Amino acid sequence: MTISYHRPTKAVIDLNAIQQNVTQEQQQHPDKKVFAVVKADGYGHGAISVASAALAAGAEGFCTATLDEAIELRCNEFTQPILILGIIAPSDAPLAAVYNLSVPVAEINWLQEAAKYFHDTSLKLHIHIKADTGMGRIGFLDTKEINQAVKWMEQEENFYWEGIFTHFATADQVDVQYFQAQTQCFNDILQALPYKPDYIHTANSATAMWHQDVGNMVRLGVAMYGLNPSGTDLEPPYPLQPALSLVSEIVQTKKLPKGYGIGYGKTYETKEEEWIATIPIGYADGYTRNLQGFNVLINGQSCEVVGRVCMDQIMVRLPKKIDEGTQVTLVGKNGGKEISLQDIAAYEGTNNYEVACLISTRVPREYVGKG
Repeated sequence: MTISYHRPTKAVIDLNAIQQNVTQEQQQHPDKKVFAVVKADGYGHGAISVASAALAAGAEGFCTATLDEAIELRCNEFTQPILILGIIAPSDAPLAAVYNLSVPVAEINWLQEAAKYFHDTSLKLHIHIKADTGMGRIGFLDTKEINQAVKWMEQEENFYWEGIFTHFATADQVDVQYFQAQTQCFNDILQALPYKPDYIHTANSATAMWHQDVGNMVRLGVAMYGLNPSGTDLEPPYPLQPALSLVSEIVQTKKLPKGYGIGYGKTYETKEEEWIATIPIGYADGYTRNLQGFNVLINGQSCEVVGRVCMDQIMVRLPKKIDEGTQVTLVGKNGGKEISLQDIAAYEGTNNYEVACLISTRVPREYVGKG
């Protein structure tokens, strides 16, 4: 998708906020290495710029979801450890080794298949064993199989066992019963290992913020972007600094008579003479159709989105005539008021992660702060 620089809609990313969030996490856990999670283009914030800011704040490594995301970091001269969190194809194992990447393994068959593609004994692939302790996604279920995988790697020149990890399903919830069960399961796995690898990690943002764990590494994801992993269920132990604002401008203002239909399907009809403004953002930009009835901020006032959200435009009801070219805040602060990604998430019935990730590549990212 082409980035649309020649319109007023843009996402503004505060790199100082990214750095502050990383620093606060380091202060919470000075004994752990922080790996900045920059998957999905840095949760929609821009992976390369976020990685640079996190590195400047003291992050010691990175996590991505895919091999291509990891290679992008390497091609931008990031030499730090990079852990891919998703399973890659066995045939791509030598490529991951060439780029000095770490990958997860969830079954011994993957290791045996990947070994067939190595023809250079000098290549070394770093492996993190993934244990499924209750998430139901990728990972070994059986301790015996984990130990078999460890033993198998000891005999192979192309594989180095670097880490073991799991992922908690309910670390962001008030009820800790399931979290504790997963913790016990992982601890049992650790006790059964013949020895410990370099990295042991269970802490995503939520685990790092609200729980104690046995690991020596934190996978700092959504909290790095200033977003609460639990939404509103739990209070963060330190103030998070939201990094993303989404802004645009009014491109047309006009007074419409009573009974005038607005947008596709005529889902809104003016109740009296009303000032209606058009804003150049729509669902192709990640401002989804179900945000009809939500609000934007103009001159510090909440203005309702009326009519269906179009692919490229929205219409809002104004309290009075407001000049074209006036800034519109869809996420962020304006005139003493604020709309957060969490506010949008609550309205849409989702989480703040999804709202950030949905902001499409058509929307330019503008960076402020040190980086």
